Amino acid sequence: MAVYVVMEPPGRGHEADETSFVRDGFSWFGFLVPPLWLLWHRRWIEAGLAFVAIALIAVAGETFAMPLPGASLVLLVMLYVGLEGQALRLAAMARHGWRQWGVVVADSVDDADLRYASEAGSSPQESAPEPRLQPEPSLARPVQPGPAIGLVPFSGKR
Repeated sequence: MAVYVVMEPPGRGHEADETSFVRDGFSWFGFLVPPLWLLWHRRWIEAGLAFVAIALIAVAGETFAMPLPGASLVLLVMLYVGLEGQALRLAAMARHGWRQWGVVVADSVDDADLRYASEAGSSPQESAPEPRLQPEPSLARPVQPGPAIGLVPFSGKR
């Protein structure tokens, strides 16, 4: 069974025609030809970056007569798109105002659509968004100057 992330378009309720189902998991086509897969899913900038990265790595591997490290780095770019390509799609949809409804486990997209329609029809539509939590400034820890360990400043005290 596959896991599908259900994304609803901006400004609409539970309209099944407009809802998008993104299969969560490894993308073989994204792994084999990353720029084409990204272009197919309209990720223009990411496709350009993947193409430039693969081309530069391949040229650098040939220029410095190190084909094995060059091929390994190209394989890493391909693996990244294969593993994280669907997350890139979901992040782009969220930037454009799409809202994540939830996750549906089904054998196919059609089954996922049926499960979504049955659950979306039975659940009440949200009338107001949840209130955002505001941090309490008086409970915040004071900043402790000192040496930083790694990328995040951490004084070593807890």
